[in-house]
Amino acid sequence: MSMHWNFDKPLRTMCNTAANEADKALWEKENLGGITEDNNRLPMPIVLLVVLTVITAFAVTFPLWGQRPSAAIYEGYIKAMNLPEVLAIKDDNEAIKKIIQLNAAGPHEAMLDRHPVNMDDLRIMKPEMEALMATKGVDLHDYEVVGDHVVLANFEGNKRADGSVIRQQPWWDKGYLIDIFYLSYFFIAVTILIKRLPPSSWQPRHNH
Repeated sequence: MSMHWNFDKPLRTMCNTAANEADKALWEKENLGGITEDNNRLPMPIVLLVVLTVITAFAVTFPLWGQRPSAAIYEGYIKAMNLPEVLAIKDDNEAIKKIIQLNAAGPHEAMLDRHPVNMDDLRIMKPEMEALMATKGVDLHDYEVVGDHVVLANFEGNKRADGSVIRQQPWWDKGYLIDIFYLSYFFIAVTILIKRLPPSSWQPRHNH
C-alpha cells in the first residue's frame, strides 16, 4: 500500500493532500472514548527543554571530564621530589609549589590541574611509582592513582606488539556512539511520525 509521501514542504507535512484528508476524516470520526485530541504543535519551551536535557546529559558524563588520573601524569612530580632544590625546602607548601613550577607547561598540565596533589600524597605514591618506573616495559599510562595506591587500570583496549594490553581510558567512550545513533534515530523517527499527520494549522472539530 502506498504511503503517499510528499516532500514538497517536509516541515509542514510529509503526506499528500489525499492522505491528509483521509487522516482528517478518521480523526473526526474516532472519538477516542470521549477524549478529544487537538492538533497543536509541541510548545517551544518543551522542545528547548528536551534539547537542554540531552546536551546536559552528554556534557556531565563526557569521558574527558571524568577521566581518572593516570600514574603517568605524576611521573615528573615524583622525579622532581629527588632534586636538590626541592629537598632543600622544608615547608611542604613551598615544596609542592616548586614541584608544580618545575613541571609547568608539561604534556599533562591540564590533567594535573584537574587532579591536584600535596606532598603527603606524593610521599604515599612515591614507592609504588618508583617501583613501576624502574620496571622495564611498564607504561605508566596503564596505571591509575586510586586513593593511596597506584593500580593497574581496569580498561582493556588493543594489544601492543609485545602482547601486552593497552589499559588506558579513552577520551571518547564507545557508548557515546551508541547514544548518538539511538537519539538521532529517535528524534528523526518522532519528527517523521508527527509530520505524517495533517498540518498543525488544521484543528479537529470533534463533531462540534
